[in-house]
Amino acid sequence: MRIFLGLILAVMGGTSVSADIDSSSGRIGVEKLVGGLTEPWAIGFLPGGGALITERGGRLLHRATDGTMTELRHGLELAVIGQGGLLDVMIPRDFPTSRDVFLSFSIPQGSPTQAGTALAVGRLNEVGDRLEDMRLLFQMAPGTLGGRHFGSRIAESADGRLFLTIGERGDRPEAQNLDSHNGTVVRLNRDGSVPDDNPFVGVPGARPEIYSYGHRNPQGAAVDAQGQLWAVEHGAKGGDEINRVAPGANYGWPVISYGRHYSGAVIGEGTAREGMQQPEFYWDPSIAPSGMMIYSGKLWPDWAGDFFVGSLKFDYIARLDGTPLHETEQLQSDETIRVRDIREAPDGSIWFLSVGQGALYRMTPG
Repeated sequence: MRIFLGLILAVMGGTSVSADIDSSSGRIGVEKLVGGLTEPWAIGFLPGGGALITERGGRLLHRATDGTMTELRHGLELAVIGQGGLLDVMIPRDFPTSRDVFLSFSIPQGSPTQAGTALAVGRLNEVGDRLEDMRLLFQMAPGTLGGRHFGSRIAESADGRLFLTIGERGDRPEAQNLDSHNGTVVRLNRDGSVPDDNPFVGVPGARPEIYSYGHRNPQGAAVDAQGQLWAVEHGAKGGDEINRVAPGANYGWPVISYGRHYSGAVIGEGTAREGMQQPEFYWDPSIAPSGMMIYSGKLWPDWAGDFFVGSLKFDYIARLDGTPLHETEQLQSDETIRVRDIREAPDGSIWFLSVGQGALYRMTPG
């Protein structure tokens, strides 16, 4: 069985130049790094050029610099239902000394249809074939049924603390309930404890892990060069948002939105209410955004500070810049089918996961 699996992963790891994309900064070469993926969800970069890839069904894969693929054992109990399963992966800045790998996932919480967003950490062993000492750091308060809106992006703050996005799990009113983790961004210390300066510490009836609330389903998160957290989230029918995330802020769902219910009915009170934050940008119609990175400018200097967001619906990568933030460009090819995640590699190249192609790609100047 191991020999057979090894042959499959070796084929998956094969590389080939797939396409070019015309862009505002010239031709971009698109190289296929890994094929044969099933519902790929996230990419994380290891020192030395390797990368980890998650698949929603539960596989955690390591792509070595020579293209060799290895499946890593992680030992997590997953609730693989609907949009849930093994989701994000985050390699912290101190990996060379800690060897920590953070994973978000949907965890069983009682009945077969009850699950919640969770965060765990393990150490990649020296052999590089499994995560050891796996520890559950956080799981959202139980009580939600179904397989929708887990959120699940992890971001490392400038001070080394952790942000985790959580969708409202399809239970819209809970996004306004501070006694629930539904529809929030939580902020944690590296060991899963609560930072003393979290905005709702000591507030009666509020979960102390909460950093912001009123979110629908944030599936992208990134920290910019100034240490500011940003999130991109799915709206309903219209109203996908990019939000500048501030401590204690309420982002309005489902009281305000720039979208409508799928039935066409108006959501909540309209587009604004005192005390609720406005998005920095919104899409209408919805693009179904997933994955977000803020580019350094290393290989494309003109794009320094620009936002890149994958579209699951319209099969492109959105580039946004300016003040106010706006969509400037759409990077699109046969490879950008249902883009789930997009990241900047240490060398400045841009990597993305295509669910539609079941593949990992790398973009470099053509």
